[in-house]
Formats: sequence, C-alpha cells, structure tokens
Amino acid sequence: MKFKYNFFLFSFLSITFLTISSYPQQMKSKIKTKMMKEQITKAVCLINSTKGHKAHGLIIFSKVENGIKVVANIQGLKPGKHGFHIHEYGDCSAVDGKSAGGHFNPDNVNHGGPMDKIRHAGDLGNIVADVNGNAKLEFTAPTLTFWGQHSIIGRAVIIHEGEDDLHTQPTGAAGSRAGCGVIGIAK
Repeated sequence: MKFKYNFFLFSFLSITFLTISSYPQQMKSKIKTKMMKEQITKAVCLINSTKGHKAHGLIIFSKVENGIKVVANIQGLKPGKHGFHIHEYGDCSAVDGKSAGGHFNPDNVNHGGPMDKIRHAGDLGNIVADVNGNAKLEFTAPTLTFWGQHSIIGRAVIIHEGEDDLHTQPTGAAGSRAGCGVIGIAK
C-alpha cells in the first residue's frame, strides 16, 4: 500500500512540475508569435525568368489598413496581358517554374478574377506589359495577409506567359510560367 501511495505521489508531483515548468515556455511562444505577427509589415519578391523567357522584376508587398498593398514592376515580358498569381510553394528551382505548385488556394475554391467573391487567394488577375515589355501594377488585396491561413510569406509569385481569362478552371488558361520569385520578409 505504501508503495502505491509513494508511486502516486511521485507521479502527481512529476506531472505538476512538468506542467508548471512548460508554462513559461508556452507563454514565451505566444508572446513571440504575437510580436512577429505585428512586426511583419513588408515583404519583397524578386522575379527571375524561367527557361526560354526574359521576365524579371521586383514586387513589394506592404501591410496597409485594409489588406496588403502590392506594387509590381516587371520587365522582359511580351506586350499584352499576363496571368499574375501567388502560388502554393516558395520554390522556383524547376526551370519551368512548376516547382511552385498550383495557385495558392487555402479555401479550396474555384479559380476566378481578383474582383470575384469566390476565387483562389492567389488569383491576382493580370499584369499588362507595354510595347517595350514593361509592366507596372499597384493595388490592394484585402484577402492577403502576412500571417495565418492566407499568409503569402514563403510562397511564390508566378508571372504567366499568357493572359488569365479569369474563369477557366483550374488556372485561367494563362499558359506557361515566364517568371517566378519567392516572397520573403523585408525590413
């Protein structure tokens, strides 16, 4: 009987000690997470061309009151519209850009245009290149964030060879991938 009592007491004290000793670590983790969430205010994406293309440029993402402001400056495109999407993985290692996976779609919904209520989170529409192959675009995306389920940090931006028709499933029939870049945290 004494053995059972001592075993029970030892077990109780061990569990209590482990619970109490892990509490400060849990609190530190929650505080660190909150601080990181509040500190990420800007991200960058350097676009490099995929094999056979010349697309390159810079995209700046900035936290604003109503979402994420996107400012893109891309060169080396053929004149016209080009699908502009955030893709699932931050991996541009494949020469064709396919290592970036499909469109970023955390809600598992159909492809659409940037103004559609139901669309992939990564569906940003088209970027339009002038006769010299230069494209500039600036808009605010209310559905994107730097944190949580719709976080764009560590994902890729793909500039497609052709126009996104904004309705063909699952990707808008925008053609091959002309440029790829990974979104990273900036100062």
